Amino acid sequence: MPTWPEHAMWWHLYPLGFVGAPIRDGVDPDAEPAHRLDRLEPWLDHVIALGLNGVLLGPVFAAETHGYDTVDHFRIDPRLGDDEDFARLVDAARERGIRILLDGVFNHVGRGHPAFQNLTKDGPQLFRGRWTDGRFEAEVFEGHDALVALDHSSPAVVDLVVEIMCHWLDRGIDGWRLDAAYAVPSSFWAEMLPRVRERFPEAWFLGEVIHGDATAIVRESTMDSLTQYELWQGIWHGIADRNLFELSHALERHDELLSTFVPQTFVGNHDVTRIASAVGADLVPHALAVLFTVAGTPSVYAGDEFGWTGVKEHRLGGDDAVRPAFPAGPGDVEPDERILQAHQALIALRRRKPWLWRAHTDVIEVANTAMALRTAVGDDAVVVALNVGDEPVSLPIADGRALVAGEGSPADDRITLGPRGWAVLEA
Repeated sequence: MPTWPEHAMWWHLYPLGFVGAPIRDGVDPDAEPAHRLDRLEPWLDHVIALGLNGVLLGPVFAAETHGYDTVDHFRIDPRLGDDEDFARLVDAARERGIRILLDGVFNHVGRGHPAFQNLTKDGPQLFRGRWTDGRFEAEVFEGHDALVALDHSSPAVVDLVVEIMCHWLDRGIDGWRLDAAYAVPSSFWAEMLPRVRERFPEAWFLGEVIHGDATAIVRESTMDSLTQYELWQGIWHGIADRNLFELSHALERHDELLSTFVPQTFVGNHDVTRIASAVGADLVPHALAVLFTVAGTPSVYAGDEFGWTGVKEHRLGGDDAVRPAFPAGPGDVEPDERILQAHQALIALRRRKPWLWRAHTDVIEVANTAMALRTAVGDDAVVVALNVGDEPVSLPIADGRALVAGEGSPADDRITLGPRGWAVLEA
């Protein structure tokens, strides 16, 4: 695994929504490029101002609707632009020291994909399914009829994905988020990824895994990291439900993963309700305090730093609220200053203490509505104190001395937090 991910922190965005492209109506994968991708460049300085150094892009390849129904992995979606637009974005990111991660949808494709449209019994075997009375009945992804499942036992699929990955790595990206990696056999990744690493040894591969034995998946697949959904759930459930024992349990399980790999951590992404809607704006800093002081490769979902809200719903268009269009630049946003400042302070702390990437966290004290955490290496320590209740609490802070973020005055190895108060201290 390359060493640069130890210092990576991502700004995660969904490009089609970000630039205000049509998602369902009037989409033509063969249309002339609309050149909307340039709208991302004014936001790159915002990434740097936050203290982040990577942009994790959602789907950018030609697709039929939401981007996860790809029809051409070698072509930028015309709703976003063309190859030249993408090259300018990569160059602009490079000038600022920002890395780029692309979203690789390699479990399935859209029904409009030419290989599926031109499928014959004698052609390359790319898809799972069976021929019945001269007609191919394709298997689909999780009941979505528009998403045709690739056959990962086929050497032709291995060759195709290797070619796609190397094509865009050669264009200057730094790695891949592997969409729906949990639905793909680990043996496929284990066969394919070493071939890519032979050409691009510095590339990083993040698998989207929402359930299963994470340790076994990493060992068997050779992926570098996985999305940490269990910790995400522990953070927002623990805070929203006023049951921090759930968060404590999630942190214990999180620590167990570190001997094998470092997970990708988050409190928001393009598939879930925004954190401000999940826990309430006043408790967002509590979630951030955990995110940026425990082990992991953290990401911020674009807009969360402003305190934006949005609820995911399970219906057609149910993702729209969490995938909105962005204004021309960050100067056009009126943020929740408390949430923005919490992001800045905690990201700065994380930047000063890169050892947090793989450090273990101890739960000093926990109750339903209050907890204290300590993450340390040697004599360097970070202590987090959280109160999600409506009454003041006093919490132990071990060797925490200097207040970094939040509020409260430490005294006699303890800190008093007001209702819904929080504090992060360093030794």
